[in-house]
Order: sequence, then structure tokens, then C-alpha cells
Amino acid sequence: GAVGQGDGAPTCGGFVAIACGWYHSVALRNDGTVVRWGDDGGSDEDDGQHDDAPTCGGLVAIACGCGHSVALRNDGTVVPWGRRNRGQRDDAPTGDG
Repeated sequence: GAVGQGDGAPTCGGFVAIACGWYHSVALRNDGTVVRWGDDGGSDEDDGQHDDAPTCGGLVAIACGCGHSVALRNDGTVVPWGRRNRGQRDDAPTGDG
């Protein structure tokens, strides 16, 4: 069966922020890394909610949309990941602009 929305949720501490999408959640650790869990809502479509999620540190804020997430790095850049079927990741800022 499909993975439940709470399945895989972290049970340890050290988190400073949490954000929830439609079928997934993201938590920001105090070391600037993220933990993701949840599923694609049972869709046959490849929602990609966890695809390309950042694996490095240096993140200071997170947010989630329906099937995508974004993180803000300590250098001010934005890191998007997840669904892209409606342009959720197409126009993310990449520099000083």
C-alpha cells in the first residue's frame, strides 16, 4: 500500500523548523540540513516531492507547496525541489536578482 503521511517522520531532536505540503513534510535541522518524509498521495504520476532535495548544509529556512519544497541557503540563494508540472521550480531565483 501507499506510505502514510506520518511514516518515516523523524523521531530524534535537533530541529529548528518544519513545513508541510499536501502529502509530504520537511524539517530543518539545527545543522542546516533537511529531512523529508511522506509520499505522492497515491498518484500514478511521478510527483517528485523528494527529487533533487538538497543534501548539503547551510540551509536557514524551508517552505512547502502542494508537491514541491524550497529552502533558503545562508548565502541568500533559493533551492527548489519536487514537482515541476506547473512551473513550481522553473522561475526560482538563482542569483542577486
